Parts: sequence; C-alpha cells; structure tokens
Amino acid sequence: MARDYYQVLGVSRDADKDQIQQAYRKLARRYHPDVNADPAAEDRFKEVSEAYEALSDPETKTRYDRFGADFRRVPQDYDEPVGARGGGFGAGAGGFGRGARVHVGRGFDGDVDFGDIFGDIFGGGGYGPIPGADQEAVLELSVEEAFRGGRRKLRLGERSYEVDIPAGVIDGQRIRLSGQGGRGSGDAPAGDLYLVVRIEPHPRFRLVGRDIYLDLPVSPWEAVLGASVAVPTPSGEAKVKVTPGSSTGRKLRLRGAGMPNPRGADGDLYAEVKVMVPVTPTARERELFEQLAAASTFDPRRER
Repeated sequence: MARDYYQVLGVSRDADKDQIQQAYRKLARRYHPDVNADPAAEDRFKEVSEAYEALSDPETKTRYDRFGADFRRVPQDYDEPVGARGGGFGAGAGGFGRGARVHVGRGFDGDVDFGDIFGDIFGGGGYGPIPGADQEAVLELSVEEAFRGGRRKLRLGERSYEVDIPAGVIDGQRIRLSGQGGRGSGDAPAGDLYLVVRIEPHPRFRLVGRDIYLDLPVSPWEAVLGASVAVPTPSGEAKVKVTPGSSTGRKLRLRGAGMPNPRGADGDLYAEVKVMVPVTPTARERELFEQLAAASTFDPRRER
C-alpha cells in the first residue's frame, strides 16, 4: 500500500504551499540519484517527487485529500460524497501526481527514467482518453551558458532531446518542449515537458535579474588617479574606466553588458571597486607609502 503523501514529505495535513515546497527541496537534495549513490535513493526520490506534485497544486491536493490514491482516476466532474463508495478512495494513500519534478545536472545527462517515474498512469481507468500530464525537470546552467544560449543535447533516462536554450535565460525561466511530457491514454495527446532553469553560483559573477555584478580589484594609485582596466564579462574581456578618487564600493556601470533580453533592454554589468593593498610591500614600496603618509593630510575617518 502506498504511503501517505504528507508522511512522505514529513509535513502536516494543514501545511501551506511554502512548507510543502521547503520539505520537498530538502528531501530532493538528499535523495537525488546524482548525489546519493544508495540504490534505494532513486525510489525514495521518485516517491518524494510524486508527493510534491500531488500536494503542491491546490486542485490536485484537494482531490488527493478527498479520494486518496485513486484521485487521478476519478472524473473531474465526480461529486459523490467521500465514503459513499465501498472502499477504493481511501484518504492519504499514494498515487502519481501531476508531472513529477526531476533534476538535470550540469552534464545534461540525468539518470532518472521518466518512464519509471511517470509511466502511463492513466491507462485502464475506464474513463476514456485522458491527455498526458505536463512534467518538469530542473536544468542547471552556468552563467556563461545562460548568457550565450544555444542548442544543447539532453538525456533524461532513456530519452534524448535537442533543446534550444534562448540567450539570456534567467533563473526560474521555463523552457517548453511541446508534446514531450507524460503519455496520454488512448489517442489523447502527450503533455509538455518544461525545463526550469537554475543558474549555478559563479565564482565571479552575481546575477540580480538581468544585471550582472562583480568585484573589481584596483590598486591604491589606480583608485586615486583613475585608470582604464580590464574587466571580465560572460562574453569576454571589456575595459572599464576607474574614476579618479574611487573608493571601495563604488559601482562602475557597463550599460547593456549584462544578460541579453530578447524582449527588451539587455541587463547592465556593474563592476564594484575594491581597493587592494600589497600584503608584503617591498622595501621601496614601504618607503614610498611612508613618504605619502608624511606628506598627506587626508583622513578617511574625518572625511566621512
């Protein structure tokens, strides 16, 4: 007998959508086959995904609460009171939800089989052809991959896909693969597969919407006198002018150098100045700094 979905996620029956999502993410990270080599982890991951998809959607959650494991086989217009039938619709029993969410790692080579997870869940229901379920997979991209876009080959279980990733996709954006989701019963059409983009953390770039931020180390003399320095961007090296008198924290803007936007203005790139000093100055450098200290009247604490 299938486990109660609320027990699978470890939440109460009155848990709200945020609590359900938080519980799912925690368990998915723990049991995803890409990170957990335990042979039982994949089955646990499937079970968690089923539970999340059933409980994360208000409509399916309501039907699951009412009909239990068989909620997917009950016609949408069914209105018989709970308990009127002699069994078969016990509350809290398991069953496949609408399109379980699968994680696709950086190599675009997920080892989770959609067929094992979803199957033809509507077959034999006796209610006529039913369209296939929409499905989701999390697709991780680096900042550079998201910036450039392009055609990618992707494998999920035994199925392979060719995916056109638009240049400038952002975190949370969904890429639709029409007709690539769950199979329908009879002659009903298949559902769609949605790839949900997740941008990986980057050692240099920070994304805020379509704007890109990065730290720009500069020397004390470059900060005081100004300079033209090289700055990395996802599309290659660019030049930025450090304004004379720049202190740490000043943001230098490169308009349109952020993430591309096919439907509007591109994002901007902001280089945030960080004044750096030599950790072990040479004897000559120390001498020059001592001369500067003796000659200068600048007091940064007073200037504030």
